[in-house]
Amino acid sequence: MEDREIIDLYFKRSEQAIAETSAKYGKYCRKIAWNILYSDEDAEECVNDTWLHTWNAIPPTRPVRFSSFLGKITRNLALNLYEKSRALKRGAGETAAALDELAGCISASSDVEKEIDDKELAAAIDRFLGGLPEQTRKIFVRRYWYMSSVKEIAGEYGMGESAVKMSLMRTREQFRVYLEKEGINI
Repeated sequence: MEDREIIDLYFKRSEQAIAETSAKYGKYCRKIAWNILYSDEDAEECVNDTWLHTWNAIPPTRPVRFSSFLGKITRNLALNLYEKSRALKRGAGETAAALDELAGCISASSDVEKEIDDKELAAAIDRFLGGLPEQTRKIFVRRYWYMSSVKEIAGEYGMGESAVKMSLMRTREQFRVYLEKEGINI
């Protein structure tokens, strides 16, 4: 079923919308949650909460990119659960490691929210990512959006782990410099 048709089901308040969303995007959302939480039970809870949040958001929201809309909800729910549980031992600490790596570029989210509007930050990040070479952008997004491990990224792109780490380090530095030039305090 096409995304437009699924969204129309939400607007009609048809419970079939949730079933169709789950069938089409369940695996995608589970992967996002699992990469952050490293727990099947917690990932499943986040996915179920994603369906509820989606139900409550549509209508009035009509997402342009449904997969991104769902991914963002899932990711935010998983990060909230991660913060709540603070279980660093799960997943060999990949979520904590990824968040620590970015700490030098962006301070704690509450500090950033006080200094700039979320939309300005999102636009700056989009511009930064748009200026990166495709593979560099994909590696950066896989690590810091999907919270994939360095090992997973290396395997997917046929690279050594050290090459992935170097790419991430250089991109983080470029990101830090870019944010400073944009006037975003770090």
